[in-house]
Amino acid sequence: MELSVNSSVNKLILLFIFDKMEFPILENNVLDIASQSNNWIPWMECKEAVGQLLEAGFIYLSDHENKIFYSITPDGRMCLSHFYMRVPASLRDEITDFIKDNRMRFRRKQEYFCKYYQNPNGTHTVEMKILDPSQSLLEIKLNVSGRGTAKSVARKWDEKASQIYFLLHEQLID
Repeated sequence: MELSVNSSVNKLILLFIFDKMEFPILENNVLDIASQSNNWIPWMECKEAVGQLLEAGFIYLSDHENKIFYSITPDGRMCLSHFYMRVPASLRDEITDFIKDNRMRFRRKQEYFCKYYQNPNGTHTVEMKILDPSQSLLEIKLNVSGRGTAKSVARKWDEKASQIYFLLHEQLID
């Protein structure tokens, strides 16, 4: 009996996380939030609960750039609203605070993509993207002289991607 109670609470915790995130999220990020960064749900139970929520129609998945994103469905929100109180208030507060403090970090982690590689002539190409779960918003390839410069550009991309996107959008679209 205890296992099904924990299983139900785990699913409600996940629905609460999906609801608070307010944007589609990668499974690895869900597992990180619930199991690795916090000890709310053991990793294996979290993985199983995600599958059960998907099967029940409380979350759905979308595929973009060969990545699977999960979102809460209206039925998932309805279920959460009915059983909201089964998640302890202290845990709801902890989840809310964690997500408020880390939402943008997880968003950047899954939306800002950057890699670099060496070209035959010895230069490096840095490939940068801003992804939305349904489309690619911006793609830039930049050729630079060396590996050190490529690494520096890649490090800066996470912090500056939104500013670069805004600047380009402002300059090119009236």
